[in-house]
Amino acid sequence: MKDKIIIKSTDLFSNLGFKSVTMDDIANEMGISKKTIYQHFQNKTKLVEATAMHVFENISKGIDCICELNTNPINEIYEIKRFVMLNLKDEKSSPQYQLQKYYPKIYCSLKRKQFEKMIGCVTRNLERGVTQKLYRDSIEVDFIARLYFNGMISLKDQDIFPRDTYAMQNLMNNYIDYHLRGICSTKGLETLTELNTNL
Repeated sequence: MKDKIIIKSTDLFSNLGFKSVTMDDIANEMGISKKTIYQHFQNKTKLVEATAMHVFENISKGIDCICELNTNPINEIYEIKRFVMLNLKDEKSSPQYQLQKYYPKIYCSLKRKQFEKMIGCVTRNLERGVTQKLYRDSIEVDFIARLYFNGMISLKDQDIFPRDTYAMQNLMNNYIDYHLRGICSTKGLETLTELNTNL
């Protein structure tokens, strides 16, 4: 039952927002009593935390699977982007933004986990790209990895990129293109051009 509550809550929070969805809404949607939810979650904050970590774990596992394929590093970045967009495509309420506003402690904890996950993933990508001569050997891997993470987080900041003006798909595409053109070698740029032609 606990897993079912998390899955249904994730769906509701993603579409309607953390603020507007109540425990009553979740109970009604599931056809259970509110008391049943409270048997598994002490309060709404605990449920919000569980759903946020549920989404993070699912996306992390998917990214791990893509990285294990060991494809060329430029292609890997686009595959990860496609996977993430597929998983977040139904988010109509900008959960990350709402999390930051209404549940700052959960947001900070999630951001730390995202940082640890992404730094490892991006660092390995950069190192492989340099080894395969797709990225310039003069890049500072740790600096670029941190910059990339910070940029990705900024894309979700609605004060900088209001959702009614900037579609997330376009933001991600533009940011990845910007990132890769800054680090690619001549060989890498040829690969990037070829990839963009086939997209």
